Amino acid sequence: MIYSMTAFARRELKAEWGTAIWEIRSVNQRFLETHFRLPEQFRGMEPVLRERFRKQLQRGKVECALRFKTNDAAVGKLSLNQDLAKQLLEAANWVQSHAQSGSVNPVDILSWPGVIAAEETDMNIIQTEMMAEFDLCVKDFIQARATEGEALKILIEQRIEGIEQEVATVAKEMPTIVEWQKDKILTRFKEAQVELEPTRLEQEMVMLAQKVDVAEELDRLNCHIKETRKILNKGGAVGRKLDFMMQEYNREANTLGSKSIRNDITQSAVELKVLIEQMREQIQNIE
Repeated sequence: MIYSMTAFARRELKAEWGTAIWEIRSVNQRFLETHFRLPEQFRGMEPVLRERFRKQLQRGKVECALRFKTNDAAVGKLSLNQDLAKQLLEAANWVQSHAQSGSVNPVDILSWPGVIAAEETDMNIIQTEMMAEFDLCVKDFIQARATEGEALKILIEQRIEGIEQEVATVAKEMPTIVEWQKDKILTRFKEAQVELEPTRLEQEMVMLAQKVDVAEELDRLNCHIKETRKILNKGGAVGRKLDFMMQEYNREANTLGSKSIRNDITQSAVELKVLIEQMREQIQNIE
């Protein structure tokens, strides 16, 4: 299976402590490049997240974002610092007795820093649950890349079939083209009233055949077609291999066009280049 470098995945986790939303998106890139947008209290997770991406991805610019919201209703059990409250109360009463006015408000005592404290949420539990959800999000993300990759594979295979048809058309027409060019040259000799010795004429025909012969280019194109299909069926991170194959296709298409002596072959060479370019554009998105 081949994978696209363009994909998106999103997962939302709701728990007693609050809500966490993971979002992962990626676009094409020559190498693997990861970027993170995490809340400050979860910055320490970044190296672990980066390593998990590295183990499962080869190429692509990946952006991973986490949105976190605590559940205010899920406040831990309150605890009272009785010693501190007693000291504050005694101090307030002493001030009141000397000032001979005012009264002590218990709420003021409780609002003093350190008198009332809520149990802190266990961050280890939260991070464990969030990492489990992250793994599921990555799984969805890779599946999205696979789905998009399968669609790209179909498009590439369609272009390969088009190239194969053009190669077959040129191969079928070449004997006719060589004969047509031979008759054309002989007709020009007759019109110019030029008579060549049989040996010289044979040499000219051999040179002509060598000049317009594209059998080698057609054979190489057929080999490239087989190799491309083999790479696609093998799957995995094949983007770089396929990109190299496009260079080879272009080389043969250019040579075919330079050897063309008739318009229909030129049109086939142009059509080949169009199909190759369409394949190359799709391959830019393959991992």
